[in-house]
Amino acid sequence: MEPSLIFCSCMQGFFGSGSTRGAMNEQPQSGAVVLSDDLKNPAMEKLDLVRKWSINTYKCTRQILSEKLGRGSRTVDMELEAQIEVLRDNKRKYQNVIRLAQTLSAQLSQIMQTQRQLGDAFADLSLKSPELHEEFGYNAETQKLLSKNGDTLLSAINFFISSVNTLVDKTIEDTLINIKQYEFAR
Repeated sequence: MEPSLIFCSCMQGFFGSGSTRGAMNEQPQSGAVVLSDDLKNPAMEKLDLVRKWSINTYKCTRQILSEKLGRGSRTVDMELEAQIEVLRDNKRKYQNVIRLAQTLSAQLSQIMQTQRQLGDAFADLSLKSPELHEEFGYNAETQKLLSKNGDTLLSAINFFISSVNTLVDKTIEDTLINIKQYEFAR
C-alpha cells in the first residue's frame, strides 16, 4: 500500500501514513517522514479530520451557490427521495385503512344496537309467551351477550383507529414537515 502524503506547512515537509509497522522512521531531511498506522499523532488525526471537513464544506457550498445562481442542477439523493416517496405512499395506505376501520366501526355499532333491540324484543316475548318462555329467554341472553362482546370489539377497533390516526397525523406528518423544512433550509 502506498503512503498517502499530506503537506503540512508548519513542519516544512510531507507526512504520510503508510503500511510500515513500528516506530517512526526518519529519513533524510529532504525526504518524507512516514508514520505507521498504529502510532499516529492525535494532532495529525485532528488535522486530517479538519482537512476532510473543509473539503466537504467547500464542495457543498460550491454546489449550493451553483444551484442558487442557476448554473447547476439541484442535488438529489435518489435513495432518500425513494424513501420519502415510500413514506408518502404508506401515509395514503394508512389513511385508507383508517377510513375502512371507521366504516367497520360505524356498521358494527349499528349491528350492536340492532342486537340489543332484538334481545329486548325476545325478552319481552319471553314474558308474554309462557309456552316459549325458555326459547325466547335463551335468544334474549344470546343477543345481549353478542352485543356485550361487540362492545369489546368496538373498543378494540376504536383504539386501533386512534393509534393509526396518531401515526398518520402526528408521526408521519411531522416527518414530512421536517423534510419540507430541510428542503427549504437547503
